[in-house]
Amino acid sequence: MNRTAKRRTLIAASASAALTASLLGATGAYGALNEPAAAAAPDIPVADVQQDLKELQSLAEANGGNRAHGQPGYKASIDFIKGKLDKAGFETKVQEFDEAGGTGYNLIADWPGGSADETVMAGSHLDSVESGPGINDNGSGSAGILEVALAVADAKLEPKKHLRFAWWGAEELGLVGSQHYVDSLGDETKKISTYLNFDMIGSPNAGHFVYDDDAAVQGVFKDYFKEKGIETETSSEVNGRSDHASFAAAGVTVGGTFTGAGDTMTEEQATKWEGKAGEAYDKCYHSECDDISNINEKALDLHTDGIAHAVWQLSS
Repeated sequence: MNRTAKRRTLIAASASAALTASLLGATGAYGALNEPAAAAAPDIPVADVQQDLKELQSLAEANGGNRAHGQPGYKASIDFIKGKLDKAGFETKVQEFDEAGGTGYNLIADWPGGSADETVMAGSHLDSVESGPGINDNGSGSAGILEVALAVADAKLEPKKHLRFAWWGAEELGLVGSQHYVDSLGDETKKISTYLNFDMIGSPNAGHFVYDDDAAVQGVFKDYFKEKGIETETSSEVNGRSDHASFAAAGVTVGGTFTGAGDTMTEEQATKWEGKAGEAYDKCYHSECDDISNINEKALDLHTDGIAHAVWQLSS
């Protein structure tokens, strides 16, 4: 090839490279190529979640049969979860409060890194009622977010937003622990971009509900369940009844999933969810029989992976 031909070839190559760079820098489909896609969340082994629930069951059995506010089983539950998070590299702190003549505890766990001005939180209440060990309500949500937090550590995740996990005390007495935490933040609540709540995710006659709150957060969960072939319903049943209400009242965007409590499954729901019509989602709700045998492993697995999906997506 002669010198003139070479020059023409180089000019053409430069023009092609410039066009490619322009397209990669543009918005739309080409622009997406300029940013690395968010990593997919890992599958959370349900056996690990179940093992956590067995530990919580054992702690209840060793401490009067429950893990209620002011009882030794609750503090033992806090210590158990804190120990796993400390070992995984989280920055943890225990926040104390007084309620009904007893000391309550919130456990807060921060994953280092990410913008503290945009914090994504995932939380659940850890206390049971006094009548039983509280394995579905709410060992299930507590164990689910614990294993997602440990997966964050295993992946050495470097999210753009800061990640924080929390376990609340005295929810069964009226959202006391989460409200105490929100009150302690003051204007710092403005730095929480999203709070996700998980209260009962392993109900035996499981429904598949998405909190009836922010549409964008709903979409994250609905898309996940749709990919799994599961039809969801938005639920107003939990509005004001779990810890997300403390955050929503402070102006924080909230969301979450739920498998049902003491209400009855309809015929239509039973058909689409392969459940039992006319029976409660959880017949052991707030009862002594809410133990390790009161868990739907398939629902627990599905919703725990949904937590991971939302945490990875919303913090990226």
